[in-house]
Amino acid sequence: MNIFDKYLDNIKKILLDLSKKGDLILPSSLDGITAEIPPAKFDSDISTNVAMVLSKLNKKSPIDLADILSDKIKGQDKLIDEISVVKPGFINIKFKPIFWTNFIKEIIQNSKSYGINNNEAKKNYLIEFVSANPTGPLHVGHCRGAILGDVIANVLLFNKHKVTKEYYVNDYGNQIINFTKSVYFRIREISFNEPFPIDNEELYPGDYLIDFAKNILNSNKDIDFKNFNNISEKLTELAIEEALKLIKKNLKSLGINHDNFISEKKLVLNHEVEKVIEFLQKNKFVYKGKIKAPAGEDDDNWIEREQLLFKSTDFGDDKDRALQKSDNAWTYFASDVAYHKNKLDRKFDQLINILGADHAGYIKRITSSVEALSNSKGKLICKVSQLVKLIKNKKPFKMSKRKGDYITVDDLINEVGKDATRFIMLNRSSDVELDFDFDNVVEKSKDNPLYYVQYCYVRIASVFRHIGKDLKSDIKIDKYDFEYSKDEINILKKISEWPKCIDTSSNKLEPHRIPTYLFELSSLFHSYWNLGKDNPDKRFINDQKKVTNDKLIFLKAISNIIKSGMDIVGVSVPEKM
Repeated sequence: MNIFDKYLDNIKKILLDLSKKGDLILPSSLDGITAEIPPAKFDSDISTNVAMVLSKLNKKSPIDLADILSDKIKGQDKLIDEISVVKPGFINIKFKPIFWTNFIKEIIQNSKSYGINNNEAKKNYLIEFVSANPTGPLHVGHCRGAILGDVIANVLLFNKHKVTKEYYVNDYGNQIINFTKSVYFRIREISFNEPFPIDNEELYPGDYLIDFAKNILNSNKDIDFKNFNNISEKLTELAIEEALKLIKKNLKSLGINHDNFISEKKLVLNHEVEKVIEFLQKNKFVYKGKIKAPAGEDDDNWIEREQLLFKSTDFGDDKDRALQKSDNAWTYFASDVAYHKNKLDRKFDQLINILGADHAGYIKRITSSVEALSNSKGKLICKVSQLVKLIKNKKPFKMSKRKGDYITVDDLINEVGKDATRFIMLNRSSDVELDFDFDNVVEKSKDNPLYYVQYCYVRIASVFRHIGKDLKSDIKIDKYDFEYSKDEINILKKISEWPKCIDTSSNKLEPHRIPTYLFELSSLFHSYWNLGKDNPDKRFINDQKKVTNDKLIFLKAISNIIKSGMDIVGVSVPEKM
């Protein structure tokens, strides 16, 4: 039950009736009319801007039109207690207490579907995220984007969309050659006691490569590792296999499982790059031309040469993009265009890419290519996951993948656990930098939002445990003949916002709204719980050591939302701490 959508529909029906009678002029669309949460300073439950939207068309002031509409709205709903008009023309609606009794009855009886938007069209999404180079373990720089992609998938799945989670494996090109050589030299170090060429800046020096080398040696005793050129192809396959095993293990420790792992190398060997180039040529999206020096590049050192270019400026990019290198090899962008053609061929309704902060400048060119390939604007949505700053003992951790001294996902989870990692990484909008403070994350206070939300669930579980009931089980009562207090209604009003939170998180792909909402709901609950210290009427367990039905249902409604939200975030809800 989304009370905001329900009352918006009611208001629109009133408008249509008035329009049919000739008492009101309506625009071609009513989409601009909203039903929202009024500011806290107003003692109201829902606010609508309908009078301001229609005032000009009807040649009335917003206040005058609001007065007319208020009488109509109140006259058709016996659950409305009072309606007030506030400048510049908002209509604020306050419900009778019985409204909230009916509300909690409905969400308890439909607890498994509460929050789901069954009115919107369901789509088939493909979300590509993480896609870190298969050259070593995942580090904290990958962690935030991994959690963002996973929780976006969870929100969409909660809202009954179909979702496929995909990892694009960049297993082709010079970086993979250097990675394979790094593994080879570790094998030589183990087998022939040769020192690893640590001064070679093209190699990956991380100690994890020693484990890769040992695993390859133990499983491939028939391979002669004396000559790199003779075994490079096979060793590349084995090295990537080891890297992916480690990456999948890292992802699993974060609670993440991908449906597909798509190999760049296979796309290249299947000639999918050539095929997409032919498609672009046929549709006149490519040409032979020259591009100017990139921003910051010395023009005197830049050599302009004729290249195969994609017309990304036709789609709003600042310049056209190269598809081939000087040696006629395909650019990374060309392979990526082929990959996105592969995605489009699989007939998804919507493509979503989660990109790291260092790839933000890549968005326009790849969205341009998808628009050219699909003849559809907005088919691909890119979300950027900004940087994470690790702070411990008030000092920053620094990472460097090349040097091998970075903080891995496993390091982070071993330090603070999966739950804290997921919740805190998601606790701010992905488009702003995040400070991950180890000291705050382990605190048992309001400064640790994860603890504060989990403690809300623990407190509720303790009440159910006291009366011998299972918090996870459904509750059935015969009569909802109770009336909630103002303090309790404030919490019920917050619960009524849950469907809006889900809708916004789903439609805008902004899952950080969920932990924010859960923290706000938990804060209201803890404040109410503390009122019971001085006021017996606010206590959940009364003087007879019992819990009345109104309190039982009230607690169950809160716990259902906490459990539902934490499941989406991928975090546990313990019943004891």
